[in-house]
Amino acid sequence: MLTKLKLLENKLYNINKKKHLKNKNFTIISSNCVGGIIYHDLGLPFLTPTVNLSFDMNDFVKFVSNLKYYIDKDLIKLDTNKEYPIGVIEDIKINFIHYKTFEEAKTKWDERKQRINYDNLFIIGTDKDNCTYETLKAFENLPYENKIIFTHIDYSEISSSYCIKGFEDKNELGVITNFKEGFLMRRYLDNFDYISFLNNTRKGIYV
Repeated sequence: MLTKLKLLENKLYNINKKKHLKNKNFTIISSNCVGGIIYHDLGLPFLTPTVNLSFDMNDFVKFVSNLKYYIDKDLIKLDTNKEYPIGVIEDIKINFIHYKTFEEAKTKWDERKQRINYDNLFIIGTDKDNCTYETLKAFENLPYENKIIFTHIDYSEISSSYCIKGFEDKNELGVITNFKEGFLMRRYLDNFDYISFLNNTRKGIYV
């Protein structure tokens, strides 16, 4: 009975998020699966190729610093002994961690990159995957108005950062798409009001 109540409350919670979302034609360029989870929660199509994959954060900063250039280049298979396919775009490596084959990953990448809305971009990074303080500062300097990087500790001097509580004793941010312990079904990601972020009603915080 308790599980059913939790599932019902979570369903209503997600319905309420969809109700308050005004901006629906956006593209999230994300360093990992966070963007895909947001699209999924909101029941929206993936207007981005960065779904079910991850970047090294330094590669990600380089990628979004010259986004159109890299998007226009071909994705090439990298032969490795990893259990998931890896692709490269010139000097950028992409880990397609939730795909079975490179062919499947490339098909989805090429299909979804055509949907990018460059006039409504949101950039999301995370403080993991070789992210250093220098990486955070480089992210801060990216020329995007709507950007956020989730961190495991507070960096008040970096205006585009948002600390996700629960990982302060770790060396990097954990998996924020996991659910937290507690009565309510909430992901660590839900600490952040991404509806207001996407509606751009917190404009001025993300510079």
